[in-house]
Amino acid sequence: MALPYREEPAHTHGQPSTTAVLFCNLGTPDEASTPAVRRYLREFLSDPRVVEIPRAAWLPILYGIILPLRSSKSAAKYRTIWTPEGSPLKVWTERQAKRLQGWLGEQGHRVKVRYAMRYGTPSIARELDALKAAGATRILILSGYPQYSGTTTASLVDAVASWARRTRNVPELRFVNRYHDDRGYIDAVARRIERHWLEHGRAEHLVMSFHGVPERTLHLGDPYHCECQKTGRLLAARLGLSAADYTLSFQSRFGRAKWLEPYTEPSVITLAQRGVKRVDVVCPGFIADCLETLEEISQEVREAFVHAGGREFHYIPCVNDETEWIQALGAIAEKHLSGWPTREAQDLQALAEGRERAVAMGAER
Repeated sequence: MALPYREEPAHTHGQPSTTAVLFCNLGTPDEASTPAVRRYLREFLSDPRVVEIPRAAWLPILYGIILPLRSSKSAAKYRTIWTPEGSPLKVWTERQAKRLQGWLGEQGHRVKVRYAMRYGTPSIARELDALKAAGATRILILSGYPQYSGTTTASLVDAVASWARRTRNVPELRFVNRYHDDRGYIDAVARRIERHWLEHGRAEHLVMSFHGVPERTLHLGDPYHCECQKTGRLLAARLGLSAADYTLSFQSRFGRAKWLEPYTEPSVITLAQRGVKRVDVVCPGFIADCLETLEEISQEVREAFVHAGGREFHYIPCVNDETEWIQALGAIAEKHLSGWPTREAQDLQALAEGRERAVAMGAER
């Protein structure tokens, strides 16, 4: 059976090969309208990695109930966070990619950096096509998910594999699957929290809220829960917090199945009922602010805390394009680019000459 190859640009002999980075995040609707949100949710919730229910059972529910009912409600939520530049997630991801390109360039790396979304636009396939057309023969897929999950990271791999399956001349590919315990990442999140505390004071309790997934994924071998826990422990240690000073929780529960616990909203309600008057909430699993942080946490969870008797609720923004985070992201990319030619020819020559001198000096000794 012939593979369904797409028509590709004609190969140009002698075209210099280059190295590229494709920085990928989850995705967002193109606009805060019901039709746009419906298109986005249809793509997102049709992914078998996201909803692990047999297609024959799930698709009638998706098309008959979820999309008709949820699209307009989600669109209303998006409108509360939409900016003049568009979706916050897309704005921040684009800025991160541009700053990552700049940071790598300052380190002497000549690589092209583009960004893509797993769902929505710009699509992974489109951006891989663009990089390949520009001469990229080596592409690093840099995930926007610090913690690995089959629902996110593996789905990203699926999208790249789907593109490769229809491509005749496939570039070399590498994947950054996780950096949940990376020192630079932990430090960038900690510094973001410390700056907030410097400006607004410190709450009685810190809540670290991660995106939730069904509990069954943990029992099936998904490492996400464990990696979130490790991120939380490392972040608490970096901030000098005791176990009583913070709570690690999971948000964005969907459907009736049991998800990873404790859930974020009930957790903050419990804190308020215990007499905690101020909480700070940070979302370390998100590297860019989005609907789940700006609407769900900063609006819905805030309201729940105040309604339960809490007085002051502070949402601490994501690392977004903070300099410390861009440096950490650059260092992660640089580590995974190791061994690929990313520098100008003269830089490579200088490195080769330096190695030769070192070998010669060692031989003389």
